[in-house]
Amino acid sequence: MSKLQYILAALGIAVLAVAAGSIYTVNQGEQALVLQFGRPIRVVKEPGLKMKIPLIQNVVFYDARLLNLDPPAQEVVLNDKKRLDVDSFTRYKIVDPLRFYKTVRTEYQAQSKLAEIVNSSIRKILGRSTLQELLSQKRTQIMNDISAAVKVDAEQIGVSVADVRIRRADLPLEVLQAINARMKTEREREAKEFRAQGSQAAQKIKASADKEETLILADANKQAQIIRGQGDEQAIMIWNNAAGQDMEFYAFYRSLEAYKNALSDGNAAMVLSPDSEFFQFFRQSMR
Repeated sequence: MSKLQYILAALGIAVLAVAAGSIYTVNQGEQALVLQFGRPIRVVKEPGLKMKIPLIQNVVFYDARLLNLDPPAQEVVLNDKKRLDVDSFTRYKIVDPLRFYKTVRTEYQAQSKLAEIVNSSIRKILGRSTLQELLSQKRTQIMNDISAAVKVDAEQIGVSVADVRIRRADLPLEVLQAINARMKTEREREAKEFRAQGSQAAQKIKASADKEETLILADANKQAQIIRGQGDEQAIMIWNNAAGQDMEFYAFYRSLEAYKNALSDGNAAMVLSPDSEFFQFFRQSMR
């Protein structure tokens, strides 16, 4: 290969390198800022192939989509001296690449700055509010005030904030533990009161039942004595009527009952005179 060919090949490579360095691509969902010697000269928001001056100009790309910011939870003191651990999230978008570059330059620095803005606005707005207001319908207005404050400050770095929301607002752990201990003590006290009231009611019910049982048994015994007396009276009348109709048969029947009761025990021994009236019916039957 001749010297001329070497020169032409080198020139061709240089032309290709220059051509490659003068073309850049802006993808969908991106926006670009063209810098010349480090100074911003042009903002490009339309996607496609773009041209720049090689070796003199360079391009910085930024995301054009809606981005999320999820800073760590922070402790906030409310107006009524209550403390809350507040966890928030923010959705934002880079709308002014030139201002964005001049103020924060990188998206990492932008998130750090935006997190400071969000946390500062939350502390400021919630510091004027009470816990009761956060738990009431005023919560919506409080959130709107926080979003409005964040949006104004975020514009200074070329960012448009779409929304700021508090994901969770909890009491600190030591406060929760104290509240739980107080609630536990209160519930135990209420349980003791309920048990005492239940025991008292049980004693009243038992005393009433015992009293009612005593009255029922007394009345039943009274009725039983009356019925038993009436039965004995009727029995005596029946025996008297029977005895009045045949005195001799009645005496005989009573003697048989006496023999039955006296001789029912086979091991019993009786010592009586042969002339005893107890055996008068035996003597009559032997004649």
